[in-house]
Amino acid sequence: MAELKAIVEMANSLMLARPISDYCPNGLQIEGCSEVKKIVSGVTASQALIDEAVARGADLLLVHHGYFWKGESQAIVGIKKKRIQTLLKHDISLLAYHLPLDVHPELGNNTQLAARLGLTIDGPLDPDARPNIGFVGHLTTPLTIQGLTDLVAGKLNRTPMVISGGTSDLIKRVAWCTGGAQGYIDKAVAAGVDAYISGEISEPTVHVARECGIHYLAAGHHATERYGAMALGEKLAEELGLEHEFVDIDNPV
Repeated sequence: MAELKAIVEMANSLMLARPISDYCPNGLQIEGCSEVKKIVSGVTASQALIDEAVARGADLLLVHHGYFWKGESQAIVGIKKKRIQTLLKHDISLLAYHLPLDVHPELGNNTQLAARLGLTIDGPLDPDARPNIGFVGHLTTPLTIQGLTDLVAGKLNRTPMVISGGTSDLIKRVAWCTGGAQGYIDKAVAAGVDAYISGEISEPTVHVARECGIHYLAAGHHATERYGAMALGEKLAEELGLEHEFVDIDNPV
């Protein structure tokens, strides 16, 4: 068991070491009980994940997608009211990190995805970006587009949508950025990679891939961002002697 304050301080020291401009508050969003025995982590603080946290006896819910996004209504009504009410009723804290959990060099979504796909990181996707939000790297063994598709599907348990626009028979150099980062395909083209992996896809992405000669794999916003919260939860639990359980609420997007 550990104090909530100590957990938040450790998580903030890991995630917020460098200031990041974001679309939501990062850190403790909802305060629950002052003592924590068990952390449940997940991607999005949906009602389904909250209900699982309650059922599994969590004192703290750790997520990538929390609440209070810029541009949304500040009124606590509807599903937001129900979600927050459930957390408060069961004295469960909500700890959320958005961009900090994408860019962290060890625990971040992009680093964790690389580890699962066997990608070696060579450098940033955009060398001028601060912070870096994606990577360029390579496969130890070149793959065909079907081989890369099978690799992603097998590791993420999700068959990606593939736009086979590449001109190279074998894929060696790869760029990636988790979540809704299809707009960074231009950066991948500029980096001269054979394929780009992200979470989502938009109508213009298809044309860019085809016309610029690059393979594009949309592997799922949720599927590509499962691993940051999981890694952070595991680290906090290990360092502070807590229970931790990652709960994957299926999301096809």
